[in-house]
Amino acid sequence: MSDAELVLRSTRVITPEGTRPASVAVADGKIAAVLPYDADVPSGVRLEDLGDDVLLPGLVDTHVHVNDPGRTEWEGFWTATRAAAAGGITTLVDMPLNSLPPTTTVDHLRTKQEVAADKAHIDVGFWGGALPDNVKDLRPLHESGVFGFKAFLSPSGVDEFPHLDQDGLARSLAEIASFDGLLIVHAEDPHHLEAAPQQPGPRYADFLASRPRDAEDTAIAQLIAQAKRLNARVHVLHLSSSDALPLIARAKADGVRVTVETCPHYLTLTAEEVPDGASEFKCCPPIRESANQDLLWQALADGTVDCVVTDHSPSTADLKTDDFATAWGGISGLQLSLAAVWTEARRRGHSLEDVVRWMSARTAELVGLDARKGAIEAGRDADFAVLAPDETFTVDPAALQHRNRVTAYAGKTLYGVVKSTWLRGERIVADGEFTAPKGRLLTRTP
Repeated sequence: MSDAELVLRSTRVITPEGTRPASVAVADGKIAAVLPYDADVPSGVRLEDLGDDVLLPGLVDTHVHVNDPGRTEWEGFWTATRAAAAGGITTLVDMPLNSLPPTTTVDHLRTKQEVAADKAHIDVGFWGGALPDNVKDLRPLHESGVFGFKAFLSPSGVDEFPHLDQDGLARSLAEIASFDGLLIVHAEDPHHLEAAPQQPGPRYADFLASRPRDAEDTAIAQLIAQAKRLNARVHVLHLSSSDALPLIARAKADGVRVTVETCPHYLTLTAEEVPDGASEFKCCPPIRESANQDLLWQALADGTVDCVVTDHSPSTADLKTDDFATAWGGISGLQLSLAAVWTEARRRGHSLEDVVRWMSARTAELVGLDARKGAIEAGRDADFAVLAPDETFTVDPAALQHRNRVTAYAGKTLYGVVKSTWLRGERIVADGEFTAPKGRLLTRTP
């Protein structure tokens, strides 16, 4: 510990080996050692005694729409990363669409990086986009450090990011497989969506019927078939339909290189509770019934679903009309994701270690950051969240840090108060007080 600058001590530290009392020594922004709780702290080394609050690795959220530049009135790097930090997230990976320009060329990536550089309170990486006409740009983007490529198999909702048909998927995936990159996919089949009943208006039941499970199931089956044919790496975004789980489990057992995420809103909210006209609950694919939710939790427990990410997808409040057919689809969840998932996880008998595995370790592994992020062990970045897991709070939209304070969690009482968040050994937020931005821009490790 002789070179340590800081020691964080807690009776409950979540490490890869389990939860135990420990003292965590930090030097040069890295975890120098995880020591016994009562280890001597040399004079001159700062000691932060956290008592019984839990010290856990900072969360890694690999699915965030920051929308900056171009739609900064929807969100921006300053506000999104403050919201993330307030919720215990220390790393996010930004989606390539909803910004102008989208991250589909190296020049567009550079534009995004320049905008983010001095606004990020936490570390930020970037996904590239796979479009029908940018196959030539995929390898240069990969070489420039994007973590992989996002594609839609149905319309994205913004004109500048068109979806891939099956031929386009095959072309893009073949190119990405040639350099062993990762394709992450919004998997809904457009033909099933077109065939579904489209009834405008405020009834949530009508919106749910317009995004049927078989649209997800079919698109996922097509994606798995392409991945198997090309031995390609693919990742299913925001899984909502539990009907797809047996297909995914079989593919994994057969050695297909597929991973899967789901989101806090699918794990904590149900169709039965969505009020008519309450489009703050609208997202695509949609929040489904409670029986569906039970199966998603089971799939997390058995490893069929790998991880949990927010899919933070904000908009201005005026786009959240009471007509589910025309309202913007997206849920803002950065600041509340840890508390929301922990609240339901504890009710179902899961541990905080499970939550950390789903929201930090496996997400870091997904994007190849697991040598630096996602665990409290020597050599990793000293990124931490300090959580009071048994304390509760009631969600007040006015207390949220994201730009437009529309939330599906308003008025809900959640367990898990984030007392402070640390980035590379520096406290970046505590009790609602933020430091100046200290985040760095991350690129894929070659």
